[in-house]
Amino acid sequence: MSNKILVTGGLGFIGSHVVVELQNEGFEVVIIDNLSNSSIDVLKGITAITKKQPIFEKLDLRDKTAVIDFFKKDQDIIGVIHFAASKAVGESVNLPLLYYENNLNTLIYILQELQNKETSNFIFSSSCTVYGQADSLPITESAPIKAAESPYGNTKQIGEEIIRDTCKVSENLKAIALRYFNPIGSHESAKIGELSIGTPQNLVPFITQTGIGKREQLSVFGDDYPTKDGTCIRDYIHVVDLAKAHVAALKRLIDGDNTDNYEVFNIGTGKGSSVLEVIKTFEEVSNQKLNYKIVDRRAGDVIAAYADTTKANKVLGWKAKLSLKDALISAWKWEKGLN
Repeated sequence: MSNKILVTGGLGFIGSHVVVELQNEGFEVVIIDNLSNSSIDVLKGITAITKKQPIFEKLDLRDKTAVIDFFKKDQDIIGVIHFAASKAVGESVNLPLLYYENNLNTLIYILQELQNKETSNFIFSSSCTVYGQADSLPITESAPIKAAESPYGNTKQIGEEIIRDTCKVSENLKAIALRYFNPIGSHESAKIGELSIGTPQNLVPFITQTGIGKREQLSVFGDDYPTKDGTCIRDYIHVVDLAKAHVAALKRLIDGDNTDNYEVFNIGTGKGSSVLEVIKTFEEVSNQKLNYKIVDRRAGDVIAAYADTTKANKVLGWKAKLSLKDALISAWKWEKGLN
């Protein structure tokens, strides 16, 4: 039986780490990426870590004909892990149609092809943004889905709905949506990591770039939130732990352990850390004093979000093992390697 897995957006931050874990587990991996927000050099990093080069195809999934041709050619793919999407919240507010086209059309074209297969397994890269400011913490999978704060967040909600509705009418399709909290860090080898093209979208690249002198100052958006130090709280998960959750979810689908053909799991550590705690932890592990400044709150930022991971721990047999310190040490090693 084939063990070939397609990873779309497989040269991106999370995708590349998932490819490494899949290859380490003996899967054959095909990567599709249009290189719009990634670099072909990541392929070298993956190969250096695993001693095996994944198959790579440069392809834009918005091209429906190209997607049809790909699945005609590669009929032995047994699973798809779908990362290929635009993910900058601020940019999505300014360019909503780009986000709806890129994040929804590509999903639809892939699902249309998977519907035609005898059996298919699909993992969707979703996000805790679907919960908005949750009514209670930690956040369980049964927490209400709130109105999205951005077109990006909305594409994750609509994406989940599209998959759920497709699974209802497709017995041959099994899918899992993984709702990530805040992925940070890099592979311990520092051969792959979070490659920020242009202005970073996340806190940790801002921290490491400020630490190394690429940026003069780090902005902390608000210190008047109702939290212990006034800054926002998030659940920061090491990207390697997150990658391993994808392997656990994929094995569940392949082994047919799921009774329902559509499932949702939170993927986080179950622990919240404030922005100032992350900054202080970074200063501790790097011996760098960070130049940061408190500025006005950012629109759309929730006060606090961290996961209840009980379901993923029990059902997937997966648990986050790496700490905030581990993640920041690896992120700093990656940043220094870039320079």
